[in-house]
Amino acid sequence: MVDTTVQGDRDGGDPGGDAIRTFPFPVDLSVLGVGMQVGPMGAGRTWHAADAPLERVHRIDFHVVMLFSEGPVHHMIDFAEYEARAGDLLWIRPGQVHRFARADDYRGTVLTMQPGFLPRATVEATGLYRYDLPPLLRPDEPQLTALRSALAQLQREYEDTTTLPLTLHTAVLRHSLTAFLLRLAHLATSSAEAARRQSDTTFTLFRDAVEQGFATNHSVSAYADQLGYSRRTLVRAVRAATGQTPKAFIDRRVTLEAKRLLAHTDLPIGRVGAAVGFPDAANFSKFFHQHTDMTPAAFRAELR
Repeated sequence: MVDTTVQGDRDGGDPGGDAIRTFPFPVDLSVLGVGMQVGPMGAGRTWHAADAPLERVHRIDFHVVMLFSEGPVHHMIDFAEYEARAGDLLWIRPGQVHRFARADDYRGTVLTMQPGFLPRATVEATGLYRYDLPPLLRPDEPQLTALRSALAQLQREYEDTTTLPLTLHTAVLRHSLTAFLLRLAHLATSSAEAARRQSDTTFTLFRDAVEQGFATNHSVSAYADQLGYSRRTLVRAVRAATGQTPKAFIDRRVTLEAKRLLAHTDLPIGRVGAAVGFPDAANFSKFFHQHTDMTPAAFRAELR
């Protein structure tokens, strides 16, 4: 299999610093040389080139969709780790950097497709190059049943090389592939929207919790535990909503309250600090200076 090399793009896991290799669609492995293939994954199944470095970081210039029948399987895509379980799908798009776990652990059905196999209108309708959509998809039972059925029909058409001439065989494949990809695209966009709503909900709950507790609680982990989220989920939600980390969001709220008390009350600085969660005045002064480049006393003096 011929490969191209992306210059200037380094594999950080390779001590030799070799550039990340990009592998083209393996036309020689597809039935009748059409621009797609579909079939089972697993030991002894050939759906990728023999020299493809599956367990090292590499790129491909074609689409891969894997529907898993077993799991979990861990797969890296664009330096993010994903855990796929039975019934999940992974959609890897051209140019994305990825790496397999142990290839023998992969069980299910894999679809690969060469760019240009489908007409432009279908490419647009199915969001083939929507890199903003999540690569890991978790359909519900009705969606999974429909996807499995569409993929099985596509596989039957792909393997039927005797009942139609090549031109019609290819046309039928394009129609069957389009039907499957339309379902997949709907799942991907729906999943992205659901993730956005969940992120919005998570951030709203976090924001409300901070508003109630910032005077005594400055811990991201404590808020995550209180809300029933993992720390990672909280970080993603707050960053998506504000561009900040949860810690920065908390610190900003604490700083705002300290400024209000310094500007609008005559409380001693030590009591201002205690009111926003710093029993020790020195720690409060250090925190305030870190976030405003001013001491509490200088800030108060500037306003009066």
